[in-house]
Amino acid sequence: MWPRLERRAVTSPTMRYLAPLIAVSLTIVGGLVIFGLLGKNPGEAFKVFFLNPVSDLYGLSELLLKATPLMLIAVGLAVGYRANVWNIGAEGQFIVGALFASGVALHLPESASRVWALPAMVLAGAVGGGLWAAIPAFLRTRFRTNEILVSLMLVYIAQFIASWLVYGPWKDPQGFNFPQTRLFPDAALWPILVTGTRLNAAFLMALATLLGAYVFLQHSFRGFQMQVAGQAEQAARYAGFSAGRTVWAGLLAGGTLAGVAGMSEVAGPMGQLTTQISTNYGFAAIIVAFVGRLHPLGIFFASLLMALLYLGGEQAQQYLNLPASISNVFQGMLLFFLLAADLFIAYRLRWPALSFGRRTWMPR
Repeated sequence: MWPRLERRAVTSPTMRYLAPLIAVSLTIVGGLVIFGLLGKNPGEAFKVFFLNPVSDLYGLSELLLKATPLMLIAVGLAVGYRANVWNIGAEGQFIVGALFASGVALHLPESASRVWALPAMVLAGAVGGGLWAAIPAFLRTRFRTNEILVSLMLVYIAQFIASWLVYGPWKDPQGFNFPQTRLFPDAALWPILVTGTRLNAAFLMALATLLGAYVFLQHSFRGFQMQVAGQAEQAARYAGFSAGRTVWAGLLAGGTLAGVAGMSEVAGPMGQLTTQISTNYGFAAIIVAFVGRLHPLGIFFASLLMALLYLGGEQAQQYLNLPASISNVFQGMLLFFLLAADLFIAYRLRWPALSFGRRTWMPR
């Protein structure tokens, strides 16, 4: 007597793009219910969580600042996800990119200038993230391993390497025994865009990356190949598209941009490498990629939403006396409702027939 799922013959393209809006609306409603259950006034909690963080210029700048690494990571993941290449380890690639960029910053000569120091750090971050993503790419194409598990396990290795460096060879001798490197020189820091805020030029780089990704995904033959590989694997093989090359392209795109995001974090708001480099941006960007429908424009708005959840969690902790993990609760609800909406776009509930004597009633 239990209902079963039945695949729809045709899925609605309109509903596919409305699904993120539905998920966001349900997340807000669910959040208000949670605030009420925690003994908080839902209206006041909504104001603190969603409105206070962006009530002034500094708040808006913080929103864009936190959205910057999310944009970079998510658009890189979207390239692979479109081809069914599942990179779940962007957090590790983010950390390794930050490590490579920090190594460049810590060894810059005093005469260094931003003209070549920042490009060198961007390149180092991209190389670091790309090399870390190359490990699951090689194992997938050579030994048919699962890139989901390999990339995820590499996150913890990256975290241990970062901890070893800041507690060991890179530890600042003048840092009062805190696990951190010395502060980067000015030449290794992004220039500030708005005076009095922390918003820096990495945001402009993220916007340029989104534009480049749009051209690649929507208007290039290579982007078309990856979409075909993701939507119809057999058709891609028949057309002669290389499956191995697709895996490498998907993972390297995600790893490279995650590494650049790591560089933007240490050369931006942090200004040094610490144990706090693992910010879970790599995991949050997975949600951003899917809420944005793997499209650069959607990823831009989804990044702003996710950044707002981060800022709202900080405000809730400060003004509502709630734990910082409340932000993770909202992220989880957003992903849950998005997956549920996608499920019912592709499937319908089919109820079993109910018999009443000689009559049979079939719910529609």
